[in-house]
Amino acid sequence: MNRCGWVNEDPLYIDYHDHEWGVPVYDDRLLFEFLNLEGAQAGLSWYTILKKRENYRVAFDNFDPTKIVQYDEKKIDELLSNTGIVRNKLKINAVVTNARAYFKVVEEFGSFRTYIWSFVDGKPVQNHFQSLSEVPASTVISDRMSKDLKKRGFKFVGSTICYAFMQAAGLVNDHIISCHCYDKVKKEDITN
Repeated sequence: MNRCGWVNEDPLYIDYHDHEWGVPVYDDRLLFEFLNLEGAQAGLSWYTILKKRENYRVAFDNFDPTKIVQYDEKKIDELLSNTGIVRNKLKINAVVTNARAYFKVVEEFGSFRTYIWSFVDGKPVQNHFQSLSEVPASTVISDRMSKDLKKRGFKFVGSTICYAFMQAAGLVNDHIISCHCYDKVKKEDITN
């Protein structure tokens, strides 16, 4: 079975690639989770974060922004001592900062989904890459998303992080065309 070249043989990674990566996400909480996990990845491999994802979900109250905005110094200290996540103070504080910014976006746009999907006019960009070497690290759209997120107070949202987020959350279909997921993701319901 053909898969994108970045997938290793770990069943966790294969499952992520085959069932999640590139599938359009329309749930506000899940989009918030994906954005923050991509930020946690900065300077690391996605595989490292994927292996810690369940720990992150427990540590950060399932990425519920209503809970995260209430985090205090005691909670931050608790997170900094949690060996199940990346213990980087800037990245941990960024999740709290992002929760505050999230609510401002929701207030303005009605939902986080509406805001995020506006960058691709509400439907996934269908790329047609033949090889992994063709897949960009960032694009004009991710540049624009990054700039706007930063303007709104989000942290760890550089253009490369935004593009990885767009790939993960299905705003773009970057499965290579020979990958068995390419057509499946292309056919996903985009009217959700």
